[in-house]
Amino acid sequence: MEQLRLVFDPVGSLLEASRACEAEVFHQRFGQSRAELEEEFSPYEASSVFVALADDQGDVHGAVRLLAPGFGRPKTLDHLSRAPWSVDARRSAAAARIDVASSWDVATLGVRGMHAHSRPVMALALYHALITVARVNDCSCFLAVLAQPVRALLDSVGIVTQPLPGAHTAPFDGSPASTPVYAHIGPMLDRQRRELPDAHRLVTLGIGLDGVLVPHQSAFRRRIPAAQPAWAGWVDERVPA
Repeated sequence: MEQLRLVFDPVGSLLEASRACEAEVFHQRFGQSRAELEEEFSPYEASSVFVALADDQGDVHGAVRLLAPGFGRPKTLDHLSRAPWSVDARRSAAAARIDVASSWDVATLGVRGMHAHSRPVMALALYHALITVARVNDCSCFLAVLAQPVRALLDSVGIVTQPLPGAHTAPFDGSPASTPVYAHIGPMLDRQRRELPDAHRLVTLGIGLDGVLVPHQSAFRRRIPAAQPAWAGWVDERVPA
């Protein structure tokens, strides 16, 4: 595998290449066109932050789109409130003790289909980027709507998620089985360290990611300060048992 590098919050041509990678992966996996993807994410552009797995020529082989807090309600909770779930997202977040002001959405994650032989290492590099972003930016919780195969892969390396209260697995956006989930970062990493030490070393610490250049943790720090999110008041609410 050629030398690749992780880039947090790319700009210019590398950002465009990240968007093209995202669109290609989602078209192949779920049948969505790039225009459909752009329409879906148009309300969340202000909060979108990409991680690119790029080569020296500027080609992006894998990408993650994260949605940072500070620009309205999280996308996952937005979806939870609509079909096929139609759950009271405000109560669900409170029941899960989610601090919306410090929670990030994992909106998309994928590796181009041409890299079947090296896809595991690329996926692990992107998982490492997720954890590093969380640790450097004081992220308390990840939110996502995950297709079952992706959720199973994340579980296998200790990035274990739980269904949001009231949610169930259902067809969604081209996936036959997806679930709105959350993961409190601190407890999740503690469990990973205890139960899956090899995964903790590889995914969380980034030791053994052969062929991938990982920058210093400071390179994963978000450049734009977060505004106060509209749903920040939820953190003090409690749902009766």
